[in-house]
Amino acid sequence: MSQSYQALAQPCQFLYEEKRSTFTAVLTPVQSREDALRVLKNIKQALPGASHYCWAYIVGNAAQPKLVAFSDDGEPSGTAGKPILNVLTHRSAGDCMAVVVRTFGGTKLGAGGLVRAYGASVSQALDNAQWREVVPQLSLVVEVPFAFEQKIRLALDGQGAVVDDVEYADGVSLYTTVAYSKYESLQDHIRLLTSGQARVRPLDDK
Repeated sequence: MSQSYQALAQPCQFLYEEKRSTFTAVLTPVQSREDALRVLKNIKQALPGASHYCWAYIVGNAAQPKLVAFSDDGEPSGTAGKPILNVLTHRSAGDCMAVVVRTFGGTKLGAGGLVRAYGASVSQALDNAQWREVVPQLSLVVEVPFAFEQKIRLALDGQGAVVDDVEYADGVSLYTTVAYSKYESLQDHIRLLTSGQARVRPLDDK
């Protein structure tokens, strides 16, 4: 979970048609299962009366997701939810809920046709998507003797780490947040600056 990744930044949608059936792909940023279920409920209310509301979501980095789920919502097994999820994964669509609202046009598409239609609707919606970069952060505490406080503050600033809080006791404890990718180099740098007199640890590491 330490690598930066792209995440959906704004909702978007695309209307795909196949043999008079319509497939409206609605993409929405989500960060939890609860977010995804809320989105699904809202879409059902906004677009009532459809034949199927098939969906898939990825929470977190699409390459190493925290959560994934999908549903065929009554379509033949494997023809809707999984193809939607496959497209999201292939396109690295992190923190994304995709709901495809199908209105039946009177002509059956067959399993292969459904897979293509659901996948294509989401893929073309993703062509219009806007993205943001998510840089996972790590909360740290740096414990040092008083004499090193200013040096450590400068070192943290040089890594883009903001000091959130400070405690003074036998020494100084600086609470900060830094990108995961910079943690090891920052740790090494601080130990070098203090000749090994500093302790750098994640806040959840006692």
